Amino acid sequence: MTLANANPPAIQGDTVAALVASGARALTAAGVAFGHGTATAEDEAAWLTLWKLGLPLDSELTPGAPESIADQAVTQEQQVLVATLFEERIRTRKPAAYLTREAWLQGVPFYIDERSIVPRSFIAELLADSSIDDWLSDRTQAVLDLCTGNGSLACLAAMAYPDVQVTGADISPDALAVARINVDKHGLQQRVHLVQSDGLAAVPGPWDLVLCNPPYVNAGSMARLPAEYRAEPELALAGGEDGMDFIRQLLRDLPARLNKQAVVVLEIGNEKPFFEAAFPDLPVFWLDTSSGDEQVLLITEEALRHWAQAAPAA
Repeated sequence: MTLANANPPAIQGDTVAALVASGARALTAAGVAFGHGTATAEDEAAWLTLWKLGLPLDSELTPGAPESIADQAVTQEQQVLVATLFEERIRTRKPAAYLTREAWLQGVPFYIDERSIVPRSFIAELLADSSIDDWLSDRTQAVLDLCTGNGSLACLAAMAYPDVQVTGADISPDALAVARINVDKHGLQQRVHLVQSDGLAAVPGPWDLVLCNPPYVNAGSMARLPAEYRAEPELALAGGEDGMDFIRQLLRDLPARLNKQAVVVLEIGNEKPFFEAAFPDLPVFWLDTSSGDEQVLLITEEALRHWAQAAPAA
């Protein structure tokens, strides 16, 4: 990415709204990339400003609206603190979540740092709105969150399904250390268990529900990633030439690790064409999310078993 302006405008303003607007202009001028919890300069400026000022992140910022804090005065000292945070964001190109040490999924706060990918999975939406509930067997007890990262999906699954046991697995001990912080933060030590595992090697199951947001970015896309994404662990992103390396092994291994009537929910981002090219005969259901119906798919145990029996040996 080409930096739009090596010397973005100064961040200043004597009200909250003015400071947010100034920060948004600076982020835009600097050409930073978004996608780690926000999609626009305005949203990220609001997040950074409110966080640094210690104000609720859902504060109303529309001037004249009831309970709006848009015109709340900001001291000179506060302006300097906020400006310093924006300048760090622009200078380092780190995702804002790494600077605030906090990321939110479905209104739930999670700790995050550079040891783990910033959580942003659309699977969180499906857990929150019960989209996959009708697919689950009445006997669903064992849930696996594979490639758990900072443990956010494992925690959300435990919150969504109070009667199940959840295992969060990841190959990275660093990511699991971050996940441990979040499991403890939300008091889920008795229901969310963390395991270091290369794929399914250390988590044989059998499972009733598998959630997985794996490394799926293809080589061409990896080469073009903005600096913000390159600040994250490459292990959590890179999926090989077509993005399907991890998924190929996973789908070969899964049939023997699932209970009858189990389901697998798999996120593949923008890689639908590569997925369909790699698995043309595998019946899947594409699930609706806020980003459309091409990011997350569901596979039934029955479909996966029949596909595996018909597939040629690897």
